[in-house]
Amino acid sequence: MAYALQKILKSASGGIVTRAFSVSAVQKSSEHPNGFNFELNDTQKEIQAVARKFAREEIAPAAPHHDRTGEYPAELVKKAWELGFVNPHIPEHCGGLNQGVFDACLVGEELAWGCSGIATAIGSSCLGQMPVILTGTKEQQKKYLGRLIDEPLVAAYGVTEPGTGSDVNGVKTRAEKKGDEWILNGQKMWITNAGVANWYFVLARTNPDPKCPAAKAFTGFIVDRDTPGVTPGRKELNMGQRASDTRGVTFEDVRIPKENVLLGEGAGFKIAMGAFDKTRPPVACAATGIAQRCLDEATKYSLERKTFGVPIAHHQAIAFILADMAIGVETARLAWMKAAWEADNGIRNSYSASIAKSYAADVANKSASDAVQVFGGAGFNSEYPVEKLMRDAKIYHIYEGTTQIQKLVVSRSVIDATKSA
Repeated sequence: MAYALQKILKSASGGIVTRAFSVSAVQKSSEHPNGFNFELNDTQKEIQAVARKFAREEIAPAAPHHDRTGEYPAELVKKAWELGFVNPHIPEHCGGLNQGVFDACLVGEELAWGCSGIATAIGSSCLGQMPVILTGTKEQQKKYLGRLIDEPLVAAYGVTEPGTGSDVNGVKTRAEKKGDEWILNGQKMWITNAGVANWYFVLARTNPDPKCPAAKAFTGFIVDRDTPGVTPGRKELNMGQRASDTRGVTFEDVRIPKENVLLGEGAGFKIAMGAFDKTRPPVACAATGIAQRCLDEATKYSLERKTFGVPIAHHQAIAFILADMAIGVETARLAWMKAAWEADNGIRNSYSASIAKSYAADVANKSASDAVQVFGGAGFNSEYPVEKLMRDAKIYHIYEGTTQIQKLVVSRSVIDATKSA
């Protein structure tokens, strides 16, 4: 496979693909004595440049078509797979790059700049993969992650249900053990990649006792898409990110072999929640990519559009809007960078990841609204880019944990830290 990232890594590490760029042998030692360094190394800059070129030359021009039609961007996903953008975290023993969260986020922000819907189609497979990466056996990883390296296939993460979003403990999909198999029944909803996935991570209740704590009540399964009884629903017509394939999935007497259980019976809730520490920084970086695109579009337009004889950028009212957008972009970027850095350095990042995800979502939505304001009447029209950005931004307040759930995580961390002080 002609991985662009793999070539860059090999070049940087003398022909050996090592760990994530940010914590690998190619990482330059800091030139700053206090150890705090905001500079990307040369390898990271090269990876970022490849992603930026792909976003601007391939994704952005195709975005309007996919937004209008809702067509899944299969060719772009395939090109992103060839470049190494679809499976960055897969371990080396499966043929992957074993890339860290930080460097995957560098790519993710650039792709979201081009179109966050297409970026979601490309990057959301990582959420489905993460439970297998974190807790799968070598055999499970080789079988299910390895095939994603061999072909441009994607995975999906099946937790949300029609009546349970943030309340994961309310999941009603059930699995009953019968001999060496589990029989799965239930329905998932709002599952990204549901109609195009090769396999799913599925969370199901395996302890029927309603008093059983969540930490022991659920089990995580790997479910092949072509297993009899697995039926994806219709593609949902969403407000934004229309290129992304979002559907419900029904499981009716689906037989799952015991070897497809992850970590063990009752470990599903821990697995599902643990994946978010790795995947929320990428969501935050994508929201930052939208915010950066909003700033870029608004600034460009404000220099072209004239009122009272001068470009509107020269009016303080507009200039201050641009300044607020820039402040938001810079600080959202720092937030995801910290959360991603912690993840790569073995530091529990639930607190930082929730801050990054919540804050970047707010910044993306405010930046989109401000960009529409700068465009004025043109901003409300679909012939201009910012109305799409506004529609695309809203989902960042909702998926992978609503803003309210993020604030719950943050507030509990603050309260617990104060109690233990």
